[in-house]
Amino acid sequence: MNIRHGAKNLLAAAAIAATTAGVFATTATAETNWIMASGYADTNFMTRNIQEFIEDVKAATEGELTITLHSNGTLIKLDGIRRAVQTGQVQIGEVRLGSYSNEDPMYNLAGLPFVAGDYDSAWKLMQAQKPYFDEMFGKIGFKALAYQPWPGQGFYTKSPVTGLADFKGQKLRIYSKATQDMGNALGFEATILPFAEIPQAFATGLIDALFTSPQTGIDIQAWDNTDHFTAAGAIYTKNAIIVNKDAFEALPEDVQMALVKAGEAATKRGWEMSKAVYGEQLETLKSNGMTVADAPDEVIAKLKEIGGTMMAEWKASASPEAIAVLKAYQAGL
Repeated sequence: MNIRHGAKNLLAAAAIAATTAGVFATTATAETNWIMASGYADTNFMTRNIQEFIEDVKAATEGELTITLHSNGTLIKLDGIRRAVQTGQVQIGEVRLGSYSNEDPMYNLAGLPFVAGDYDSAWKLMQAQKPYFDEMFGKIGFKALAYQPWPGQGFYTKSPVTGLADFKGQKLRIYSKATQDMGNALGFEATILPFAEIPQAFATGLIDALFTSPQTGIDIQAWDNTDHFTAAGAIYTKNAIIVNKDAFEALPEDVQMALVKAGEAATKRGWEMSKAVYGEQLETLKSNGMTVADAPDEVIAKLKEIGGTMMAEWKASASPEAIAVLKAYQAGL
């Protein structure tokens, strides 16, 4: 009997130990540090928005979840971040959605000239796209927590832009298949290059012009290689803050909710920050010796024509579900 009682006591002690270990493990996993990768400099308004997002998460979870940011491609280059999040190399990262337009036409929709040619339209398009992205992202292992828009785009050139003839034969760096098609249709020789390769591409003569935002121009000090910024607006593409789905679902429910709410706040703040910095950024370009001007009517008219053609091509390649997103967006304008 004593032996049996002793065995029972040992078993009970083991069970208590296992339970206690489980409690400690739960506590340990709750006090978690995540690694985040971003491709842009700390001075970029998107990176500053991410830093505020991180602080919001820390405050809302009372330190149960902290996020360490590695910005400016110091941990992972921009084009490798999505894969790193999907595979769990890092738990969270920032991606540029237009970079994946070869996978699904939805990635490309905001990149069509004048489909959403101002901030209010870009916001409505984001809201229409979100359920589609939520479903698609969930199938491939991650979740989007926030979206933030790039300011309106423009052309960085060495000479003034007075009309379409000024684009003929110039080697243009762009960042997505949509902008490559647009650049070629305008008369450029358009090449897709990662953000980090722009300075070297200028130095080696691979490119002599850019189509991008004032923010990117400042990040790479475009005044070192170009003299003119010609603002076109036209395209308000988005970045997304994404998180590994398994890592997210392993968190306690209240921490998950804190992340979601911090992401919603970051989305709203991202729109506000993008609007606020646009004028300031144009002044920064000017203060560094660049001439800033609006695109000539001929260029805007051609961009709208190209946008119409690209929209027809987009519809031909898109699924019925993707086309339904476009229709819902257009109905809400």
